[in-house]
Amino acid sequence: MAFQDKTLQCSDCGTSFTFTAAEQEFFQSKGYTNEPKRCPTCRQARKAERTGAGGGKSRQMYPAVCAECGKETEVPFEPREGRPVYCSECFNKIRANRN
Repeated sequence: MAFQDKTLQCSDCGTSFTFTAAEQEFFQSKGYTNEPKRCPTCRQARKAERTGAGGGKSRQMYPAVCAECGKETEVPFEPREGRPVYCSECFNKIRANRN
């Protein structure tokens, strides 16, 4: 099948962008059935947002005391009352013992 360049409109910023014949061929080879909704710039920005790269955003960490060894640690979730929190070392030991 011969592909031809198409002009599409970005759903995020509204600018027109070219969906090249080479990109269409690539999409077909990967089994993608939908055309891209976003221009390359918005696609890249969205990807960086999802992976946390480029934005300088770091994950919020919360202080906690390990329920197993009593060591102070930080966890990527807000600890809840009555639920044990473990440092990474104790968590890995507990997880290994479950298997």
